Amino acid sequence: MADSENAVSSGPALRRELGMVQATALAVTDMVGIGPYITIPLFLATMGGPQAMLGWLVGALVAFCDGMVWAELGAAMPKAGGSYNYLRNAFGPESAGRWLSFLMVWQIMFSAPLSVASGSIGFASYLHYLLPSLPKWGVRVVAALFPLFLVVLLYRRIGTIGKMSVVLAVGVLGGCLWISVSGAPHLSAARLFNFPPHAFQFSWIFWAGLGHATLYALYDYFGYYNVCYLAEEIRNPGRVIPRAILFSILLVGFFYVLMTSSFISVLPWGKIIKSHFIASSYIAALEGGLAGRIMTVLVLWIAFSSAFSLLLGYSRIPYVAATDGNFFPAFAKLHPRGNFPYLSLITLGLMASAFSLLNLPAVIASLIATRVLIQYLPQTIGFFLLRRNAPEMKRPFRMWLYPVPGIIAIAGWIYVLSTASLGSLEFAAAVLIVGTAAYLFRARSRREWPFAKVSAA
Repeated sequence: MADSENAVSSGPALRRELGMVQATALAVTDMVGIGPYITIPLFLATMGGPQAMLGWLVGALVAFCDGMVWAELGAAMPKAGGSYNYLRNAFGPESAGRWLSFLMVWQIMFSAPLSVASGSIGFASYLHYLLPSLPKWGVRVVAALFPLFLVVLLYRRIGTIGKMSVVLAVGVLGGCLWISVSGAPHLSAARLFNFPPHAFQFSWIFWAGLGHATLYALYDYFGYYNVCYLAEEIRNPGRVIPRAILFSILLVGFFYVLMTSSFISVLPWGKIIKSHFIASSYIAALEGGLAGRIMTVLVLWIAFSSAFSLLLGYSRIPYVAATDGNFFPAFAKLHPRGNFPYLSLITLGLMASAFSLLNLPAVIASLIATRVLIQYLPQTIGFFLLRRNAPEMKRPFRMWLYPVPGIIAIAGWIYVLSTASLGSLEFAAAVLIVGTAAYLFRARSRREWPFAKVSAA
């Protein structure tokens, strides 16, 4: 039926100005944010030693398998909004798909600002290394102002941003290379395999620890799918999207393992677990205090690059849902000159500013639990439904070794949820319940699923 809230079909449109280099650069900068520089100590602490490196491998396996889900769906449905479109089509645009797609956008209004906030908190924390006299309240103010600064930078057309992303990616890879290259001559098997006693006793403690390590690893891998949110702004999306996703996962996974190996080879893992500035401490130990400060500046650059890419990609999701008549219509407006969804950008930026005042571990745990429960797990199930119900759909990319990667992805998401903290699960459940209530209230007034049949009777 006609939708009174649907955006006008004529008028400004998104521009396809991103090629393979820009798309991959955005994916890499989204993945390699400040994450590994603030989570590696927490990552090693989950299992109490170098055996936590297994978390990188388990996380990479889940991310790569899930990446193939995104690659097939993104190539088949190259429209801005990513999961919003996939869930809507997989579960039915006028049935449960309408609820799940609304719910996906609803949770993005919480999880996207949480994701940006984690980068903001990390940025402010590393800035404190350079400005030790900055009081704690000053660090919090910096974290809260950081997303607002990003909004100002992103308030422009996509072509300019695509060029900026390549420059930002150079800094991101530069930091990884500096750590990896400087640590290569010092790689020590003795330290890498210096496991504590009973490290591999396969009790519930081991599996719970590995689950927490995998959670941190996935937080650091998240972002490979960001190009799917920008699908309408990518040239030749059927070819570019799958390659950008899978290549970025392999590249970033390699660097994460190498970086962690370098840290452990130079610094005792017991000292790493207690460090708040692991990258700075590591470089300072190898090359002196000045080099440590230079590395801190580079980490700040990396944090900025990642949050920049995150806010860019997520700002497109409420816009697409609104133009589809399945979210608040004000979000369907594009900037009259720059042709970008400015209301989404501003709203997410303001919420990220507020979330930046929270505790970092709680932000990360709540972010992952919410995403997995409401978006990633339903999306992977929907992927199988589309394979069964829409075999005629044009698929420029098809999952390798189907259906094995999809099954591994589902098992991985369930494993992460089963080992998540109670607080993060409660937060995710609250977002799900309140979002469902909001959808049902709206659907009833608009006579949409599940109330459409009742009204037609």
